[in-house]
Amino acid sequence: MYIHLGDNFVIPSKEVVMIIDHHSSKTSGIVSEFLEKHQNHTVKLANGETKSIVVTTDKIYFSPLASGTLKKRAKFTFDIDMVADEPFKNHS
Repeated sequence: MYIHLGDNFVIPSKEVVMIIDHHSSKTSGIVSEFLEKHQNHTVKLANGETKSIVVTTDKIYFSPLASGTLKKRAKFTFDIDMVADEPFKNHS
């Protein structure tokens, strides 16, 4: 499954490591240090205000969508994947 991050951009949901609220990230020294260390691997999708940061296995995306919205989308795709992975049960 895929998650839409905004600005007509989607990524495979299996690549998502974490979703961080942008405002909260500004107050965390660890997150700030992580973002600074990996600044060459960032993609800014938000033409205006960044609302969330999505860390994947190889990139960091700055998204215009709220972290809560992205987390719901990620959970939805996870739930669908779980159902799709369940073996067919014969109820006879």
